[in-house]
Amino acid sequence: MEDKTETTTTAPTDATNEVAAAPAEVTSPQQETEATTTEAAENTAAPVAEPKPTDNLQEVFINYLRYERNMSPETIRAYEKDLHQFLRFFSKGEGKGINPVEITPLQVREFLANLKDKNYQKTTVVRKLATIRSFYKCLMKKAYVTVNPLAEIPTPKVEKKIPHFLGTDEVEKLLNAPQGNSFQAIRDRAILETLYSTGFRVSELTALNVSDIDFTAEVIKARGKGRRERVVPIGSFALQAIKRYLETRSQMPGINENDPEALFLNRFGDRLSSRSIRKIIDKYIKVTGLSEKTSPHTLRHSFATHLLNRGANLRMVQELLGHKHLSTTQIYTHVTSDAMKKQYDDAHPRP
Repeated sequence: MEDKTETTTTAPTDATNEVAAAPAEVTSPQQETEATTTEAAENTAAPVAEPKPTDNLQEVFINYLRYERNMSPETIRAYEKDLHQFLRFFSKGEGKGINPVEITPLQVREFLANLKDKNYQKTTVVRKLATIRSFYKCLMKKAYVTVNPLAEIPTPKVEKKIPHFLGTDEVEKLLNAPQGNSFQAIRDRAILETLYSTGFRVSELTALNVSDIDFTAEVIKARGKGRRERVVPIGSFALQAIKRYLETRSQMPGINENDPEALFLNRFGDRLSSRSIRKIIDKYIKVTGLSEKTSPHTLRHSFATHLLNRGANLRMVQELLGHKHLSTTQIYTHVTSDAMKKQYDDAHPRP
């Protein structure tokens, strides 16, 4: 899986309001009244938002992710799950949850220590911590809190793992796995060809509409993270597989009545979900006997690695993958360096 989450968080600075009391120098009742009115106006000019119930703050955060950060439903569900676990940790004996506004830095550290005691992987802890940071960043932005309990809590350093990828012969084996002339086999071949030809995430594949493909210009439009759109080339093998799939689909009565715009459908005419796509790909991974490390996201890793191995520019690969930051794409340079060293060791007479 793609890294469910590509998340960037920033710890907001603390804000404190100090009111200094000064002796009043009033010489008349009228001046005293005016001074009192002015003081009252200053004290009410920037009111602090009243804390709302925990459920309301969770809803505020989810709406923030959905409408302001434009995150995908799948990413939002992951954030929601992590936040629910965090708040549930502080629930009291009768099941009553704590108001997030009241949570202290010490309590956050207790939650992180609990994750460590339960042997959570460091990458999982980092992801959950990023969710909590985003949550309090939202609350700070909306003026629900004035002090961020995570301001002084560092993020654990995680060594980036080199992504698993397939060799070109292994990719061919996987792409040729769907056999026969059935609707499912033809559709599955089109799915595999499209993923390898474009480097799309599974979520981007499920969001595709028929109108997103320009068969003449040989390009396809993707809707990536944060609903950012990009147009990328698509190879002739993938286009041929899609054309064959669309021809087969058009001969099936009622197959596209539920969601006529969707590109990839199930046999009931509904748009395929990310979970369905993963089940389809997992099936062919098992059929071909590929490494257990292979996952649906492996085709994306293979796409990027093969391009770089054949001389593609890193910036170009970044654009094709839809990475916001070049540092995310640079992980593939380690893959190509390892591949280069292996080829050197295999080919050089005195390695």
